[in-house]
Amino acid sequence: MSSALIWSDDLIQYDFGEDHPLKPVRVELTVALIRSCGLTDAPGVVTLPREPFTTDDVLRVHRPDYVEAVQRLSADPRSGGGGRWGLGAGDTPVFRGAHESSLEVCGASVAAAKAVWEGRVAHAFNPAGGLHHAMPARASGFCIYDDPAAAIDWLLRHGARRVAYVDVDTHHGDGVQAMFYADPRVLTISLHESGHFLFPGTGFPSEVGEGDARGTSLNVPLAPTTPGDVYLEAFDAVVPDALDAFRPDVLVTQLGCDTHVTDPLAHLALTTDDYAAIAERLRDLAARSAGGRWVAMGGGGYQIASVVPRAWTIYFAELVGEHLPAEVPWDWLALAEERTRERPPAHFLEGAVVLSPDRHERVRRDARAAVEELKAEAFDLLDQVST
Repeated sequence: MSSALIWSDDLIQYDFGEDHPLKPVRVELTVALIRSCGLTDAPGVVTLPREPFTTDDVLRVHRPDYVEAVQRLSADPRSGGGGRWGLGAGDTPVFRGAHESSLEVCGASVAAAKAVWEGRVAHAFNPAGGLHHAMPARASGFCIYDDPAAAIDWLLRHGARRVAYVDVDTHHGDGVQAMFYADPRVLTISLHESGHFLFPGTGFPSEVGEGDARGTSLNVPLAPTTPGDVYLEAFDAVVPDALDAFRPDVLVTQLGCDTHVTDPLAHLALTTDDYAAIAERLRDLAARSAGGRWVAMGGGGYQIASVVPRAWTIYFAELVGEHLPAEVPWDWLALAEERTRERPPAHFLEGAVVLSPDRHERVRRDARAAVEELKAEAFDLLDQVST
């Protein structure tokens, strides 16, 4: 299976500072672990650079006044006025070079889309991407420019008739949904912790799209402490049928791993075993519903050494069709400890989270109710769009 890792060894410049949870080292350690496991040396696997991505390109998905503000603040973070645009103290602080580094993230996701659409590879992964909260005229949730939206836009402009976007981050994929909410060519599916409990406070089954696109926005909000078996049951109840109905030309996925039970910023209860199960499902769905074409991006995940590199290496192994060893390579463990002063787990898989029977039944009941509400709200509409 031909697959690509989109990566350049120059330092990641998309960096909000040492005290911010979105640390570039998590992506650098991911690539190091992928390489340490020999995945980039597997047959048919290539490493590709990002594509050039300019200000004119980003204006396809973001408003000119917002891009102008990002450029101004990127050149002089002290110039002020960023609050209007979601830039400043808090989640998405201003930093010098923010415009240029955000363009680079978009260029990497476009490179993944281009490599897959042109047939050079079947699957491609940009671990630095997945900045799914950025809105047309506002930064949000650590995201300045929306690289998944940029990749989807590129695909639509280069011949894809329909694109499906599946987001498994613990936070609702609100930016991508917003950008294609009225576009019947794009199906967005997001499984996430309910907006009643977690940022961005959106992503409910009633959000189904608008106009000719009604039925192409699908959301499955889940209760805090939802474990992997319940999550996978909800996934299986929604995603395969939706993709079968929509028949996309390409599957685009955001693979945030802040669903992990130990993540400090959220409250779901998945483990790396569940990521292996999700990865296998996504690969099978790409083969079944999208001609094998799978474009993947990273996303959230804030256990910098202990979870993110293992999670995304598990996904990449599925992308390239290779098996991982049971144990994480010792040379990588030493590197991770040197870079972060943390000693990650020595095994890729870690078992399932066990809840009390009462709690397990409550979250399963909540998940099933969310699925049934979604189906009632959107599935008949999706069938109409898809015919």
